[in-house]
Amino acid sequence: MSPLFTVLAATALAVPAADPLYESARRKLDLIESRQAKPGSVFNFTPGEINAWAPIRVPEYVPAGVRHPRIELGVETATGYALMDLLKMHETSNWLMTRLIEGERPVKVSVRVRSGGGRCTVDLLRVEVSNVVASGAVLDFLVKTFFVPMYPDAKINEPFDLDYNIDRIEVRPAGVRVTIRK
Repeated sequence: MSPLFTVLAATALAVPAADPLYESARRKLDLIESRQAKPGSVFNFTPGEINAWAPIRVPEYVPAGVRHPRIELGVETATGYALMDLLKMHETSNWLMTRLIEGERPVKVSVRVRSGGGRCTVDLLRVEVSNVVASGAVLDFLVKTFFVPMYPDAKINEPFDLDYNIDRIEVRPAGVRVTIRK
């Protein structure tokens, strides 16, 4: 999974596909992913573009169990919100955990994004399910059971190489800035 997708996927308000904000984000992503962006190019994704893109594209990656994704951006941070039915995303055989997480619940995930020189680190800062902070064994279970099976090559809390000739991704309250290597 693209780290750019990781940042953008934590997003959005439901809007129709003809939304100009969605189209703007899609055009920028198409240029980046097709490797047609000129060296040194800078692409700015506004919160509106991200929040228009996510409800349309997230279902391609997570076909069931996620509704109403949206994002809030901070300095090097992104917090994604969604209504999620974790069992629709991946069933578990653990009876107790099934009872604890069954049904649609509000989920909030906060990450820190640091990058430069073609590398990036996404630090998982906080996960809340139904306003309860997941930590320790519960957090490990959620990551191993739901995230890792869908994205086995994804890196959490460790550096990885950026793809598509991206030099860095900067997250700020005004948007996400993607710079292509020179």
